[in-house]
Amino acid sequence: MKFAVALLAFAASALAQHIEISSPSSFASVKPGSKITVEIGRPNSLTASTEVGIAIGLWPCGGPKGTSRCTSTDVSQVLGNVVYTGSYKPEYDTKAPSKPPHQTFEVTVPSSFSKGEVSLGVAHLSLVGAGAEPTYQFANITLVVS
Repeated sequence: MKFAVALLAFAASALAQHIEISSPSSFASVKPGSKITVEIGRPNSLTASTEVGIAIGLWPCGGPKGTSRCTSTDVSQVLGNVVYTGSYKPEYDTKAPSKPPHQTFEVTVPSSFSKGEVSLGVAHLSLVGAGAEPTYQFANITLVVS
């Protein structure tokens, strides 16, 4: 019984450390060679955590909207063209106090991308709890290169 409670507590703390891609919105239109702002949020948690870092990538995964594999499990862990790697230090925005801690990154869509759907993926690593348990998460959305 104690093991089950401990396992549930660990799972809850790991899930509480998740990230969310707040911007751009899914299926937003982007142009090759353009700069886009990516906002990564991390909702509040009662569990202590230390951010290690993130990587942001763009991967062309198919043709026009509705004909690609961007929404399949094939891209659930694919970064493709890495456009950012480094620290992640989410903070509150005093101008938007209802938003969770977040950080924005300006990245460039590779000019070699042709029209169609791309997966914007974010890999996130943090250390959770008193024992500094490493946790990894991957989040992605689909964008449309036009």
